[in-house]
Amino acid sequence: MYLIHVRLRAPAEASARPDLAAIISSYAEESDGLEHVSVHAHAGEGLTLGLFLLAGSLAAAEDTAARLSRRAVEHHPDLLGYGVVTSGAVLVPGPWWDM
Repeated sequence: MYLIHVRLRAPAEASARPDLAAIISSYAEESDGLEHVSVHAHAGEGLTLGLFLLAGSLAAAEDTAARLSRRAVEHHPDLLGYGVVTSGAVLVPGPWWDM
C-alpha cells in the first residue's frame, strides 16, 4: 500500500468541505485500488489529500492518485474551481526507524 499526497488548489472563498473524502472516494474505480482518503486543510494554501492506494509500484500509485483526483475535480459540480497542483509520494528522511 502506498500513501500519495495530492495538493489541491481551492477557490479563494472555499473552506474545506467536510464531505471531500467521500466525494473523492465516489470517483474511484475498482482498478484504482483506493483504500482510504484523508483531507488536511492548510489556511490560505489549499488542501492536501492523503490517498492510500494498493498498487504494483510507487509510480503506478502516483499516476492513479493524480488521475483519480483530476477525475473528481473535473466532474463533480461542487468542486468547480478546485484544481490539482501536485501529486506524489512524500519522502521520509531516514533512517526514521532508528529514532
